[in-house]
Amino acid sequence: MLDAFINQVVPQIDEINRTFLRSLDLAPKLKEAMLYSYNAGGKRIRPVLLLAVIEGFGADISKGLRTAACLELIHTSSLIHDDLPAMDNDDYRRGLPTNHKVFGEATAILAGDSLLVDAYRLIATDELLTPTDRVRLISELSTCSGANGMIGGQELDIENENTEIDLDTLVKINKHKTGKLIEFALVAGAIIANQNEVIIEKMRRIGEHIGIAFQIKDDILDVEGDKAILGKNTLRDEKNHKTTYVKLLGLEGAKHSCQVHYEKALTLLKSLGMNTAVLEALFRLIIDRNK
Repeated sequence: MLDAFINQVVPQIDEINRTFLRSLDLAPKLKEAMLYSYNAGGKRIRPVLLLAVIEGFGADISKGLRTAACLELIHTSSLIHDDLPAMDNDDYRRGLPTNHKVFGEATAILAGDSLLVDAYRLIATDELLTPTDRVRLISELSTCSGANGMIGGQELDIENENTEIDLDTLVKINKHKTGKLIEFALVAGAIIANQNEVIIEKMRRIGEHIGIAFQIKDDILDVEGDKAILGKNTLRDEKNHKTTYVKLLGLEGAKHSCQVHYEKALTLLKSLGMNTAVLEALFRLIIDRNK
């Protein structure tokens, strides 16, 4: 069921984004850099989560395609910036040289900037959504992406390199850096499916738990993952002197914590009275993945 859903929606998301990116014609090198990182692939988990929420409520997933595509462009922008020498200084992403290794640091920075800024046009011009929903989705996504969300979490992460931090601080960093875009996926799906505020806020809490589980799994893979499968270097967190769930809890403790957050997300999900089959399979994929 999950494979069929992914095979249905991911080509549609990719077609929207590739068509959109190819339409940008002012600076050919910039466009090439943006397409390079987008075409490197990826799991597309965030947009698939968004569409799975819509499907679970029995609504029309076509109404969410452009919002899902926008979300993936913003996620791609964050990966380009994460890999820069001033941040994680990585040479490989998804098995390919990182953007700045191919196009230079200046173009990589601008490619990330443009992906982040241009993406919102996909929602702003979506005639399948009401004007009210467009404004709310843009507001939610900008909050989840900016200083109170992903980018703020990235800054906290940088500030706490080479520093011993406690578990509460680590959770705060990861709830924002990794979790906020996952949270948006679930909240946006509920908004587009015309759900009430109680359900939307439950989706936000589900997103918090599954976002933390996602990051814990990343920390585990950084220690015991296979570089050839991951498509990037392992032991990056140790190299960058970052505190991780594995460092604070031990490998087995981190695995236990990942399971706890997964189960909390699942319990909340099952309380919503929707078709949860695809979402449950996605949650399981998040904590069982090998890349």
